[in-house]
Amino acid sequence: MTADGNSIDWNSVVDILSGVALTFGALLSLGAAVGMVRFPDLMSRMHAASKPQVLGLLLVLVALGLQMRSWVVWPVLLLAWLFQLLTVPISAHMVSRAGYRTKHRHPELLTEDDLAAVVSQAAEERKTQD
Repeated sequence: MTADGNSIDWNSVVDILSGVALTFGALLSLGAAVGMVRFPDLMSRMHAASKPQVLGLLLVLVALGLQMRSWVVWPVLLLAWLFQLLTVPISAHMVSRAGYRTKHRHPELLTEDDLAAVVSQAAEERKTQD
């Protein structure tokens, strides 16, 4: 019961919650897009594309599930989010790895290059094999 004696309108509560989730999800996705455009190198762009995008998608899917007002859609939305949760970090890692190997990086922006020793050792081993 509210202060004036009326019952709570749950449809309005669900609409407000879904609006908040949709707004924050859209802002996170916008942040990912801005990071893709503004960040200077491939490594930081991959970070910007993967981190906020997964959480932004979760919030958009929650808003969609709330607006559908049916429990039938929730397993499908959960499956879509889990698929993104599993594939986005792997694809970002693979793109970053390919970018590192093809010299699409800015070494001056890295605080520590953990792969430099491994890559140079592999190059030396390849030279001795040939």
